[in-house]
Amino acid sequence: MTIHFGWVLPSGEARMPRDAAQIAPHLHRTIARLRGRFHSLWMPDHFMAGHSDVLEALTTLSFLAGAVPDLHLGTIVLGQSYRNPALLAKIAATLQVLSGGRFILGIGAGWKEDEYHAYGYPFPPLPTRIAQMAEAIQICRAMWDPAPAAASFRGAHYQIEEAICAPKPTPPPPIMIGGGGEKQTLRLVAAHADWWNLVGVSPQTYAHKIRVLEEHCAANGRDPARIRKTWMGVVSIARTRAQAQAQMAGYPIWPEDTPLLGTPAEILAQLQAYIALGVDLFQLSFVDEPAGAGLDRFLAEVLPAVAG
Repeated sequence: MTIHFGWVLPSGEARMPRDAAQIAPHLHRTIARLRGRFHSLWMPDHFMAGHSDVLEALTTLSFLAGAVPDLHLGTIVLGQSYRNPALLAKIAATLQVLSGGRFILGIGAGWKEDEYHAYGYPFPPLPTRIAQMAEAIQICRAMWDPAPAAASFRGAHYQIEEAICAPKPTPPPPIMIGGGGEKQTLRLVAAHADWWNLVGVSPQTYAHKIRVLEEHCAANGRDPARIRKTWMGVVSIARTRAQAQAQMAGYPIWPEDTPLLGTPAEILAQLQAYIALGVDLFQLSFVDEPAGAGLDRFLAEVLPAVAG
């Protein structure tokens, strides 16, 4: 199994350069160190994080698709209700065509309620948002289908009528669903996802979620091995474990999230625990960004051992 790594671009309260004019140079410098070694670049989909700098996801990836011709690009993950589904299908198709097939459409139900209210989006209950996500995915697939010239769809939440998406993306972008809700989200992953993403969960939690997903796949008559497993999280790597723990002080992370933390050997062992479960893509941020010591240590002392 080939193991891939992606870099989660900085956004919001952590990891951003203090001066907005330095954001693009920072991205270019970091990506130059990753090229040939990392698989992909990933962009969160948020509009605000207090008063910190936040880049819009699809605009950023469009910029990078032209600037970086040899890395894949994905969203981790889009809030499904932030964009009309047919427009999202058209944007994704365009990015896929112009990037030469390097775009991954990561999508989720959306959760950041303050952002919804600030930007004027309705924030319905979670079951409704998940149902909307299911319809948005179906609209994307219908519009990307190479057979019909136009697509129509009438759902409870979204409708399109003879919508044309030309050129068609060939191949269509993989759809990655983010989330681990066992009753609804994982049922949706089993039914619709090409890839699946979990954020910050421990190997033990990931193993449990896999078992639940397998049950949903069995109910859908689908082979769970056909769904690519990915994990997103933060890396705190240092010469000693104490130094790695000190780096995490004040870093904005959910209390239940599990970072990759410790010496290079400890980080490698932690990665192997996920790899044993079938995870083959890790979308990573580094706690000491925008400084580059953690990334450099990872590239020099962890990546070769995983690749080997």
